[in-house]
Amino acid sequence: MLNNVSLFQESLDKRKEEGTLRRLKLQPDGIDFYSNDYLGFAKSKDLQQLLLQKVTDHPQLLSGSTGSRLISGNSDVAVYVEKDIAKKHQFESALLFPSGYNANLALFSTLPNRHDTVMVDEQIHRSVHDGCKLSNAKKLKFKHNDIEDLENILKRQKGHCYIAIESLYSMEGDFAPLQEIASIASTYKASLIVDEAHAFGVFGYGLIEKYQLHDQVSAAVITYGKALGSHGAAILCNETVKSYLVNFASPFIYTTSAQDFQWMSIKTGYEFLDQNHEPAEKLQNNIKVFRSRKLQSPSAETSPVQAIVIPDNQRLKELQDILSEEGFLTYAIYSPTVKEGSERLRICLHSFNTEEEIVKLTGIIKEFI
Repeated sequence: MLNNVSLFQESLDKRKEEGTLRRLKLQPDGIDFYSNDYLGFAKSKDLQQLLLQKVTDHPQLLSGSTGSRLISGNSDVAVYVEKDIAKKHQFESALLFPSGYNANLALFSTLPNRHDTVMVDEQIHRSVHDGCKLSNAKKLKFKHNDIEDLENILKRQKGHCYIAIESLYSMEGDFAPLQEIASIASTYKASLIVDEAHAFGVFGYGLIEKYQLHDQVSAAVITYGKALGSHGAAILCNETVKSYLVNFASPFIYTTSAQDFQWMSIKTGYEFLDQNHEPAEKLQNNIKVFRSRKLQSPSAETSPVQAIVIPDNQRLKELQDILSEEGFLTYAIYSPTVKEGSERLRICLHSFNTEEEIVKLTGIIKEFI
């Protein structure tokens, strides 16, 4: 028995009193306005049939990898998919990971050393913070999307600097000023690392490609559990960075590789994305319908994530409960996950949502506010 179990229980009881206790639960029936399945690929029967055919033709894809990729877990499929991903994104190399969390953990625990500084947007994903904790580098936060604050901090640093941003932020639903930050990074010879988790698929291959910033980005993270409806992630980089990660990144070295089916499902997902542009178009139309309802939101007009700030945990929970009773599945983000006073309802829009559903959802929110 752990001696400090009472302290654990005390912390859990406090969260329960505050109404912020997390629990595992099965997905209830309802209208999805909370998942990251932006294009509906996870629900696509056509994509499921393609994957089923791959397994039927190559049942060995379902077998376990038997070890890390540096021992017995590497395969022709993994190597082939990495080369294909790198080519599609116009990067020299790609390195696959079982999740985006693992990819960020590998990057930020490995690349920066004790003489370096990692400058992170204050709204960067938790995985980046956790990766920095495992490194010996200094970590500094800059104000969200504030170019002036970033440059003011950057010009005072000695040694090499890394800048960590997301191209589309999942809490605020807004875009990074990617071109401006890339320019600042180049000016100060800093390494820019971009997480494209929520932009990939929704905006083609992501915003790095949209703005053709490949030469100004040191590494990018692409995740496949969102718009692609699959699982896993890839780090896009040059061959030197890939080799360095393979040699020194603990999250890569000491992790049993995923089975080949995961890598092949990513490859198949890319093919499906390339052949099906209509879901992204439907998604943008649904975003326009949502924005036309004139709810106040800090989110960008074309973002699939639309945040509605309800600055009080109890009122936020009340709104979520009302929506749940009406059959709407939404996600409430309480403090301290976000700063106190910035609690919000995170609405995720999808290609499969109907205009009627969006109008009813926003109507309930407007009436509550």
